[in-house]
Amino acid sequence: MARPPVTEALRPFVGDPGRAGIFCDFDGTLAELVPDPDAAVPVAGAVAVLEELADRYARVGIVSGRPLGFLSRFFDGGLYLAGLYGLEWSAGGERQDHPQAGAWREAVDDVASCSVARGPEGMRVETKGLSLTLHYREHPELAEEVQAWAERQAARSGLVARGARMSVELHPPIDADKGTALRPVAADLDAVCFLGDDLGDLAAFDALDELATAGVTTLRVAVASGEAVEELVSRADLVLDGPADAVALLRRLLA
Repeated sequence: MARPPVTEALRPFVGDPGRAGIFCDFDGTLAELVPDPDAAVPVAGAVAVLEELADRYARVGIVSGRPLGFLSRFFDGGLYLAGLYGLEWSAGGERQDHPQAGAWREAVDDVASCSVARGPEGMRVETKGLSLTLHYREHPELAEEVQAWAERQAARSGLVARGARMSVELHPPIDADKGTALRPVAADLDAVCFLGDDLGDLAAFDALDELATAGVTTLRVAVASGEAVEELVSRADLVLDGPADAVALLRRLLA
C-alpha cells in the first residue's frame, strides 16, 4: 500500500492536539524485546515524551498485554493505561477491572501453578493475575510443545489460548482485546493514532478502521523488528524500525 509522508500523516494531530489521542503498545513498541519479561524497560525518552504529550493532547495512553501493576512502574496517573488486553484499566489514576474477570483468577492461578510444576522444561511462565503467558523465546525449539501444553490447559480450565510473539497466552473467555480497550477512550476524538508491533495489536488496528468509517482521522503505525508481524506491517500507514524510532515519531507529535 502507498504510505503518506510522515509530516502529512502527523498534520491532523499536530494541528489540533486538543481533539486527538495517541496510544501505544509497550513491548516491542516502547521497550526492546528481552528474554525475561520482568527485565523490560521503556527505551530512553519514552516516558518523558509520553508525559509531554499528555499535557498537550486530549488523551494519551498505553494499551498492552502487560498487567497494570507492571505498567504503573513507569507511567503515572496522567496516562490512560489498559492492561491485559483490556481486562483492567486505569484512567486518572483510578483502577478498574473488567466486571467478568475476577471469577477467573482461580483458574489462572491453577494453570500457572500446574505449568510451573509440570509444563515443558525450559518454558517460562509469566503470571499476570487475570491471565498468564507461556514463553519459549529462550527455547524456540519448544514452540509446538508449548502450544500443545497451552491447548490442553485451555481445554481443562475454560481459558482461551491465544498465539503471541514467541509465546502462548491464556485468557478468560471474555470479549476483551486491544480494540475493546481502545474504542471507549477514542470514540469522542477527531484523530486517533496507535503504535504497535504484535499480533495483539491487530485488534487495535481493527478499532481504528471502525473509527475511520465514522469520520475519525486515524493513523496506524507498525513498529517492525526481526520478528515483525507481516499482517500488521501490511495494514500500517507508517512503518518504523524499532522502539527508538517510535520515540522519535512521538517527539515529532510535539512539534
